[in-house]
Amino acid sequence: MELQKAYVSRAFICTWFTSIAAVVHHQFPLMKATLKYLAGIAGPSGYGSKTTAIQISQDCSLSHHHHHHPLTAIVTGATSGIGAETARVLAKSGVRIIIPARDMKKAAKVKEGIEKESPWADIIVLEIDLSSLASIQRFCAHFLSLGMPLHILINNAGKFSQKLEFSEDKIELTFATNYLGHFLLTEMLLEKMVETAAETGIEGRIINVTSVVHNWVKSDHFHFGQLLNPKQYNGTRAYAQSKLANILHAKELARQLKARKANVTINAVHPGIVKTGIIRDHKGFLTDSLYFVASKLLKSTSQGAATTCYVALSPKTEGVSGKYFADCNESHCSSLANDEMQAHKLWNHTRALIHRRLLLPPSP
Repeated sequence: MELQKAYVSRAFICTWFTSIAAVVHHQFPLMKATLKYLAGIAGPSGYGSKTTAIQISQDCSLSHHHHHHPLTAIVTGATSGIGAETARVLAKSGVRIIIPARDMKKAAKVKEGIEKESPWADIIVLEIDLSSLASIQRFCAHFLSLGMPLHILINNAGKFSQKLEFSEDKIELTFATNYLGHFLLTEMLLEKMVETAAETGIEGRIINVTSVVHNWVKSDHFHFGQLLNPKQYNGTRAYAQSKLANILHAKELARQLKARKANVTINAVHPGIVKTGIIRDHKGFLTDSLYFVASKLLKSTSQGAATTCYVALSPKTEGVSGKYFADCNESHCSSLANDEMQAHKLWNHTRALIHRRLLLPPSP
C-alpha cells in the first residue's frame, strides 16, 4: 500500500512538473508578467503591484503644482474597501472629497475616520443610489447647486449580484449600478469638469474602475438588450460584462473629449484583487501551500487603491486618455475592450436608453 502511494506521488509530481514546463514554454510572457507582479517589480512608471496609494500621493504631492487651486474629487463607492482608501488618501493630500452614498450612516463613519486622521480634510457626503437614474439626477442637481469646481471623478462603486435582480428602472442590477449609473453620472457632470479645466488650467480626470475579468467576455455574449434583461443569468458573467462596458465607455468618451479639445481625460483602471475576509474564512478548505500562493497574489486595500490614485494625481498621466492601467502602469485590455466600433455602438445604445427613460430632449 505504501509502495503504491509512493508511485502515485511520484507520478503526480512528474505530471505536475511536465505541466509547469508546458505552461512556461507556451505562456512565457504570462509567466513573466506573473513573476513581475509577485515580486512587485516596478514598470515604466516607477511603480508596481506592491506600490501603495499613500506612496503615490506622497510622491505626487512633491511634484504637485496645484497649490493655489485645491482639487475637488467625487469618489463613488467610498463607504468601504478601495473607495474608502482612495478617499482617505486623496483627502490626506489636500483634495476636497465628495462621497456619494446610499448608506448615509456608513458614509458618516468614513468621513469621521478621515477627519480624525486629517483634521483639515474637507469631506462632503451626499445621498445617491447608483442603480437609480432619478437618484443620480437628484445627486447631480444637488452637487451642481453647491457651485464647486470638479477636477476628478472616480467611478469606483461596484455591485456583484449572485442572483438576478432588477433596479427600480427594471434593468439588471449589476449592469445598472456598475455601468449605467456611472455613465449617467459622468454625462451629467462632464460639462462642469470641462468648465473647471478651462477656468483653472488644471486637467480634469475621470477614472473608471474596472477589472481584469473583462477579458472573460466574448463578443457573441455582449448584446445590449441581453445586458439590460438577461434570459439566462450568471452573476460572474454579469459582473464581467459591466466591467467591459466601463472600459468601452472610457475609450469612446476619450475619443469624444479629444475631438472637442477638452482638457479632460478618462481612463480605466484594474485595481488588482484585494485581500478580503473570504479567503481567510475558507482557509480550512485550502492546503497551506495553496493559501500561501493565493495570499501572495492578493493585494492589500492600500495597494488596490494605488492605481486609481496614480491615474488621478500623477503628472506622468497628464494628457493620457482612453487607456487601461493595472499596477500603476499602462497595460493591455482585451481585443473586445479595444474595439472602437463596439465602444461607439454601446455609447449610442446607452445614451438613447437614458434619454428615453428620463424623457430628455435628443442630443444635438
